[in-house]
Amino acid sequence: MRFSFTSEQDEFRTIVRRLLDARSPVSEVRRLMATDAGWDRDAWRKINQELGLTAIHVPEAYGGQGFGYAELAIVLEEMGRGLLCAPFFSTAALATAAILNAGTEAQKQALLPSIAAGDTTATLAFSEDDGSNDAASVAMTATSSGGAWRLDGVKSFVLDGHTADIIVVLARDPGSSGESGLSFFTVAGDAPGLQRRRLKTMDETRKLARLQFNGVEARLLGEAGTAAAPFARTLQQAVVLLANEMVGGAEKLRQSALDYAKMRMQFGRSIASFQTTKHKAADMLADVELAKSAAYYAAAAVDENDDDMPAIASLAKACAAEAYLQTAIHAIQIHGGIGFTWDNDTHLWFKRAKSSEILFGDANHHRELMLQRWGH
Repeated sequence: MRFSFTSEQDEFRTIVRRLLDARSPVSEVRRLMATDAGWDRDAWRKINQELGLTAIHVPEAYGGQGFGYAELAIVLEEMGRGLLCAPFFSTAALATAAILNAGTEAQKQALLPSIAAGDTTATLAFSEDDGSNDAASVAMTATSSGGAWRLDGVKSFVLDGHTADIIVVLARDPGSSGESGLSFFTVAGDAPGLQRRRLKTMDETRKLARLQFNGVEARLLGEAGTAAAPFARTLQQAVVLLANEMVGGAEKLRQSALDYAKMRMQFGRSIASFQTTKHKAADMLADVELAKSAAYYAAAAVDENDDDMPAIASLAKACAAEAYLQTAIHAIQIHGGIGFTWDNDTHLWFKRAKSSEILFGDANHHRELMLQRWGH
């Protein structure tokens, strides 16, 4: 396992950062977060045309570029740094992973090329109304009649669920329980009987939706009743990518706080020279660098199919969640009274830190999972 990025990966990061700096300045983030959709389809297409980001980890056989999770993690880290308002995480990190993990060869050939080209957006709907993320808590039912499948129930907290062209849904056979009887299905975003409602959230840069399914026609993805293992792997991969996105945001906050401290004068001297500011700067550096190490290691573990990947993923999420939120708190304190005003940009990353902390389970939840997995 490598412990540093290759020169090609470093160059790739530079290119992605340059693109996002140009395409997603804070003014654009503020404009898009105020819209109902939360993103702009024309801008989304341009980003994909220039770098083909949604195709990064899609195999070449399905119209992708065939890179690994290390490269995808670099993209997510830079997007976290720039707070890109686009359905990238829902499409590339969730739906694409579910299709790759569960789909048949024919289904991958049918679904992935348009996603890789940036023409189709997608998401994964698995959380219930109470926010539960585990397979055993799935309540949505899928009934088969005459070769057709119909879904009934509710999925909530679905990333970009109100705009996604394709929704990959986790449901179960009526009467089944636990991890048995679970299947993945694909549903068109405009399917009859599907009601989509955007949820009010603290973090307006990441839109969530509640989806109501009333006898919605769906297509089976993969084999019926076998979705438990692909779902577990998909969620672990998503957790790793979220950890990398979080360290990108944390690094952005750390650097902006340091830049402000050097510029801000008080009592005739820069506040960066005060002992308490030095302590905060040192704490932020240590927290962010440790979280980066965990996130990078987890991305490499996914690529290498490490047997300990489930525990490593939880370790990375727990570490990144705490580092991001604590860095956000320090950054606001260093900025002083203006740190949480609407006109100052720091609060945008603070809210993303808080929403990401609880997305797919908080640090305490993942420490519990980590202990369970490494305890056996």
